[in-house]
Amino acid sequence: MTISMYQASIPVFQRSLSNLDAILQKAAQHAENRKIDAQALLQARLFPDMFTFTRQVQIACDFAKGAAARLAGQDVPSWEDNEKSFEELRARVARTLEFVAQAQPEQIDGSEERDIQVGAGERQMKFKGQVYLLHFVLPNFYFHLTTAYDILRHNGVEIGKRDFIGQV
Repeated sequence: MTISMYQASIPVFQRSLSNLDAILQKAAQHAENRKIDAQALLQARLFPDMFTFTRQVQIACDFAKGAAARLAGQDVPSWEDNEKSFEELRARVARTLEFVAQAQPEQIDGSEERDIQVGAGERQMKFKGQVYLLHFVLPNFYFHLTTAYDILRHNGVEIGKRDFIGQV
């Protein structure tokens, strides 16, 4: 049995981003309940040379919307990275979910051999669609989701594996 490019991308993004939204809600509630300045969590990082929690969420969203657009043969929308609260991050996740939901199976299925180009100047990378999705997008998407989860967990937010994976 084969799996389609659509099934390997859009539902994966939808599920993981929905789980991320629930995690963001728990993190905001954690900060409120414990009287923690939300900025302490939003600006937290695992190590000084790593991106902040906020940036991890932004990048995860960017990989999902970028993949949905590129695999569908569309232009990638450009969004400012200006979120400064859990509410604003949740809005970004919601906007990403709305965008990826617009992608239809017939736009993405068959994109295995589509030429995909990302980056600019000397940092330009070229892929075929399937390699782009399986070996570039999904690993990066999960890396940034996992790092965001880890930052919150490290800072005491009561989340667990079920929050990350969701209900099966």
